Amino acid sequence: MLTARVECDLRNGERHGQPGLQEGVTQQQSTDRQILVLDEAGIEDPVVFEEQAGTSSRLHPLEQPKFAELLTYARPGDAVDISEMFRLVRGTGHILDVLDVLHRDRLALRIHDGAFSAMDLTARHPRTGELLSTVKFMVQTLAAAGELQRDLQRELTYDGLRAAEA
Repeated sequence: MLTARVECDLRNGERHGQPGLQEGVTQQQSTDRQILVLDEAGIEDPVVFEEQAGTSSRLHPLEQPKFAELLTYARPGDAVDISEMFRLVRGTGHILDVLDVLHRDRLALRIHDGAFSAMDLTARHPRTGELLSTVKFMVQTLAAAGELQRDLQRELTYDGLRAAEA
């Protein structure tokens, strides 16, 4: 499940609120924690784009229909706020793909919880405009660790469900 919001400038009074992306949830999931993280960050008046449950697990982020709508809605200078990076992307390569699109569209990315919360993932070299190699290194390292953690959590969850059913 994914909850993301974009902080926007009002343009000629036409835009009221911040667009947000939220993946639908199953009965076993809730977006409450994600919403709490963003509320604590002071993000108000979201415009929510809701993905179907499980979309981030099945599709590359740039193929997710509601993320595409969010990118269309956002304007240069806006900031995409998400609770955690892994609510948007599932793999190392996906993160770099998303960062390239955000850079192309001149959108900032703010992550409010988790390993990526203390980094400027949109930092570029001042002369070349390329993503800084230190950002690439940290993104790849943290993403690999995150994938490992998610796999271990999935194993433990399935083990716990099987034990509960038994």
